[in-house]
Amino acid sequence: MQNSATPTHCPYCALQCGMNLTPVPDGGVEVTERADFPVNRGALCGKGRTAPAVLSSSVRLTSPLVRSGGTLVPATWDEALDRIAGELLRTRTEHGPDACGVFGGGGLTNEKAYTLGKFARVVLGTSQIDYNGRFCMSSAAAGGIKAFGLDRGLPFPLEDIPKTGCVILVGSNLAETMPPSLRFFTELKENGGTLIVVDPRRTKTADQADLHLMPRPGTDLALALGLLHLIVAEGRVDEAYVAERTAGWEDARAAAMAHWPEYVERITGVPVPQLREAVRMFCEPEAAMVLTARGPEQQSKGTDTVGAWINLCLATGRAGRPLSGYGCLTGQGNGQGGREHGQKADQLPGYRKLDDPAARRHVAEVWGVDPDSLPGPGRSAYELLDALGTDIRSLLLMGSNPVVSAPAAAHIEERIKSLDFLAVCDVVLSETAALADVVLPVTQWAEETGTTTNLEGRVLLRRQAITAPDGVRSDLEVMHELADRLGVEKGFPTDPEEVFEELRRASAGGAADYSGITYRRLAEENGVFWPCPTQDAGEAEHPGTPRLFLDRFATDDGRARFVPVSHRASAEEPDDEYPVLLTTGRVVAQYQSGAQTRRVDELNAAAPGPFVELHPRLAARLGAAEGDPVAVVSRRGRAVAPARITTGIRPDTVFMPFHWPGEGRANTLTNPALDPTSRMPEFKTCAVRVETVES
Repeated sequence: MQNSATPTHCPYCALQCGMNLTPVPDGGVEVTERADFPVNRGALCGKGRTAPAVLSSSVRLTSPLVRSGGTLVPATWDEALDRIAGELLRTRTEHGPDACGVFGGGGLTNEKAYTLGKFARVVLGTSQIDYNGRFCMSSAAAGGIKAFGLDRGLPFPLEDIPKTGCVILVGSNLAETMPPSLRFFTELKENGGTLIVVDPRRTKTADQADLHLMPRPGTDLALALGLLHLIVAEGRVDEAYVAERTAGWEDARAAAMAHWPEYVERITGVPVPQLREAVRMFCEPEAAMVLTARGPEQQSKGTDTVGAWINLCLATGRAGRPLSGYGCLTGQGNGQGGREHGQKADQLPGYRKLDDPAARRHVAEVWGVDPDSLPGPGRSAYELLDALGTDIRSLLLMGSNPVVSAPAAAHIEERIKSLDFLAVCDVVLSETAALADVVLPVTQWAEETGTTTNLEGRVLLRRQAITAPDGVRSDLEVMHELADRLGVEKGFPTDPEEVFEELRRASAGGAADYSGITYRRLAEENGVFWPCPTQDAGEAEHPGTPRLFLDRFATDDGRARFVPVSHRASAEEPDDEYPVLLTTGRVVAQYQSGAQTRRVDELNAAAPGPFVELHPRLAARLGAAEGDPVAVVSRRGRAVAPARITTGIRPDTVFMPFHWPGEGRANTLTNPALDPTSRMPEFKTCAVRVETVES
């Protein structure tokens, strides 16, 4: 343990708020303010303040567990690692390498994500690797690549938000999901700017808005097209910008013109006067931004929906200009970096495409293997989970809890139970880990050093502040030991800085180029924005790239691409049997599947369990009162939770948070229908009915 405060970053959301960790006499750490970090300037939410509680040996795993006679029992590390290696080898020998699956997480550091992808492809030889970040911002990534040639959550730093003229915030409740970021929007309004919030619920974020649009869930695409129609009809297109910096406008304009305001009002429920007011607010200032989050992205048409909002920015000249642009608010702590370096089914480090021969040659040279030995692209996250127990017989899972977080979760739970073998690396005994054959206790954020990449594309250094308890090892050590047991003795170092140095070489020349970033620079500069290439000898270090696209877009000709899109229905619309729409999301005191936050007393006191939010008119039809148990039923299952009655939701919609397992598990209900491009499941809308329950 160090004797003074260690500057580091929060383990939770993609803000990656700066904090100091100070040792306390009982051997733990206390979170103290770190005002020098520009993203949060010392502010923290309750999750960040209480994060050290999960470091306690009373709530976390401190010994490997091996299933014996149907029960998980303590084992030695050698016993556990030998069991995993033996089962993976048996599966590969009997069924082929693609019968071994690997599932990662958006909370893994860049070093872990990089090594996990390398382990899957070099040691196991499997194509079957993906991660839970697929459920986060894959639609925004796909839309950004189509339009700009590059995917980085925000193409500008958060500090630009207060200086713009208007922000349209689509499907984000950041007042609860990332509270320290709300100050940027408060400052926007203090500076005379305006905030438009698009959300079917009157959230704490919507309470801050100058204009709140409440579309029917699943209709964000039609809403964006209707706004673009009005921009054209009112002569607000920046014709010079469109001609100089874009391509494909004619087809996109034609598609938008088929979505006239009254038609869009019928689809979305947003009144035409509000559509016109949103256009006025967005177009009148010199600069403006559109920011999306999971609301429009977690749909079976999420990529097209993102494309429609990007088209809005391009038509008005609001991309690639100072204080303007389209951005995505990444969710998970390393949701950005986690998909850049190889744990995604179709990617190699540096955001290279796995089916690109030049990319394969470059990475294979760094790894010291034959390019032809690398497997091709595999299944996306949900498709991988759906194949468990059939095509995929053994699974190595790190940093994810799909029993709670996956769509159609009851089905995925059964698929996990049908595996021949499951190994889980985690800090706690999550609902998924409880089903495993082997569970390995691994280090947490405060016990290890490594890098993450926040929602701005800012690469950050988390620093080790304390020593992990006896019996706990790092994920890097786990992969080193397994690789050794499976016959690959070199190439899997356990030192995170050594891994990062290799990652730098592997990413060099790629879209997400980290080659000019070092641990030293990260410590000295409060992070470095990628791309940051290595400079030639004798030149100054590359400063990093806080703001993208100011000179050109990352396409072959430097022009952004309009993508023509049209409204289409959600995969599952209401009918007589399931007449209501369900949408899901988060609450401020819990995080993702809740595997860690549900172990913190203070957070559980604030958010003790699931609930069903419904409008008074719907509650009256049901005969349900505040706090009464109600059942929400979809084609996939049934969930029960107390009613929370509010006028802050549409009468045709109910809302459930997704942090809890058991009978209140919201993802029992959600629809796994996939976006054809991003393979994102349709978490944000499905058809349900609501019933009263005998208490």
